[in-house]
Amino acid sequence: MKGVFSAPGDYVYFKSQVPLHKIPIGTKQWRYYDFGPKVVPPLICLPGIAGTSDVYYKQIMALSLKGYRVISVDIPCVWNHHEWIQAFEKFLDVIDVHHIHLYGTSLGGFLAQLFAQHRPRRVRSLILSNTFLETRSFAAAMPWAPVVSWTPSFLLKRYVLTGIRNGPHEPFIADSLDFVVSQVETLSKDELASRLTLNVDAASVGSLLLSDSFITIMDTNDYCAIPRQLKDQLSERYPEARRAQLKTGGDFPFLSRSDEVNLHLQLHLRRVGVEARPDLVRGIPKDGTGGSYSESEDGKGDQDDQSKDNRGNLENPSRESELSPAPEGSESHGLDEQLLINAKYSFSGQQDRPRLCELLSKQQNIASELLSRFTVEISLQCLLFTCVGSLYIISKLFPEPLENCCKVDICTAVHVVV
Repeated sequence: MKGVFSAPGDYVYFKSQVPLHKIPIGTKQWRYYDFGPKVVPPLICLPGIAGTSDVYYKQIMALSLKGYRVISVDIPCVWNHHEWIQAFEKFLDVIDVHHIHLYGTSLGGFLAQLFAQHRPRRVRSLILSNTFLETRSFAAAMPWAPVVSWTPSFLLKRYVLTGIRNGPHEPFIADSLDFVVSQVETLSKDELASRLTLNVDAASVGSLLLSDSFITIMDTNDYCAIPRQLKDQLSERYPEARRAQLKTGGDFPFLSRSDEVNLHLQLHLRRVGVEARPDLVRGIPKDGTGGSYSESEDGKGDQDDQSKDNRGNLENPSRESELSPAPEGSESHGLDEQLLINAKYSFSGQQDRPRLCELLSKQQNIASELLSRFTVEISLQCLLFTCVGSLYIISKLFPEPLENCCKVDICTAVHVVV
């Protein structure tokens, strides 16, 4: 991995366009991105132990341009699987989402299966990548799990990073590792401890009411932190599930092979009946607001008010717009059309240039006048101080002649000069 990490250009662009929402629900703090047409059932992305909501930024950018709604969440501090199911359900209620499609990798895939098992009416389909069915093998490999909550943060980060394979990699895989390592550094001690606890807490996925035809298993064939035996168990559990094999990609194919992953996600959503709304894809508004928007503009005000009531401290909760294409790193399909849309918004702002120039000219004149007045006042004060000092010296050298000949009222002089 590289010694110095530099954020990719497309990630910097993503952060400038897509707002990060933060809402407290009970004792849990949820951080998530929500982008795409609000009328489309969302694809919710769940990361693994080393991931955050930011690791799916390539999926958010690419799929939102296609007309899909993508929600990427951080796993909050929950300490058992029952607490996770309840907390995630409350989160969905707060953001007013009922039917969802889950995409989970590693621990996120395991949590997605548990939620689908216990809340089958809410989960419409699953995309599982490099994940597992039970935690027994992880618990055996981590005998110090009972004291994980008391372990210092730097030791937890070191333990998580040791699970990431080091050594020579393809450039795209190396970049994905560097990005994930940078995200691990942002996680707190409690976040790391709770995720490791979930990864070893005794639990296994039972039978799902969801048909195998609504499940896609997407694995990499080169190497992965999840043992091959656990991945084979997953395939045996869902024999009729759709298979999406990636030749390479490592532990984080959503970053290293984002184009292939995005294609498989899009094919899955089409297959399970999710209808994209590319007609709602628009450029970033001139006022800079972002988020997802509803199908009808007439009812936007009422929906915004209801959204604010439901989401509490939600950042930018009102409406959502679609992401304009990133300068690099995202899919190129539909790029020309999107650039034309953005150009139209830019051209409309050129009509205000004469007025803007006039305002700037007035401001420059005012600034020049204030500077001139300030300079005059400073000069007069300096002159006054010089005169007063001279009078004081003369009064000390020639006290009697000065008293008899001329008496200067210093206060009057100061008042006159000022």
